Amino acid sequence: MRLPLRRGGRFVAAALLASLALTGCGSAPEPQAAPAPTTSVPVTKPYDKLRPTEVRIPKIDADSSLISVAVTKDGAIAVPSVEEPMQAAWYRLSPVPGEIGPAILLGHVDGNSQPGIFYKLHELAPGDEIMVDRSDGEELTFVVERSIQVPKDEFPTEAVYGNTDKAQLRLITCGGVFDDAEHSYEDNVVVYANLV
Repeated sequence: MRLPLRRGGRFVAAALLASLALTGCGSAPEPQAAPAPTTSVPVTKPYDKLRPTEVRIPKIDADSSLISVAVTKDGAIAVPSVEEPMQAAWYRLSPVPGEIGPAILLGHVDGNSQPGIFYKLHELAPGDEIMVDRSDGEELTFVVERSIQVPKDEFPTEAVYGNTDKAQLRLITCGGVFDDAEHSYEDNVVVYANLV
């Protein structure tokens, strides 16, 4: 079932949100990591419009450039390669951070037998800061409002992607127990933050 994603009062490209329930947002911390999902769009395709370029989260010592991602031929949101677990991404069909609405940033919890950029995302608490740089030279600061961990089959689609009347940020990764059969974690961690 395909569900619509929203952006600034408009529906944007449909994506299979159950899959975003980040299929491939990490792999087992074992010698043989689960393979990254194949995608029909280049995950690192250049994006020449206004975009976020870097994310920094001091509390968890996370710092990454941001590549832009869209959707795969199957309708799932593309994610960075599991071979590069320290790379974070911005879902470019969501608002640019600083615009009205929920800007979506994605990152692995682990991959390639090492921690990922959002390995400690679950440690964020209300009041923690997240900094995002943009291609226009703006440096924005967001403050965490709340953090949740939910089973992927209960992913709060509307709360994450629904329209908002202010500039917000959503950081998403995997969490919970790793399911060897599915090569994926059972939960998602979602952090909600507001522009200062």
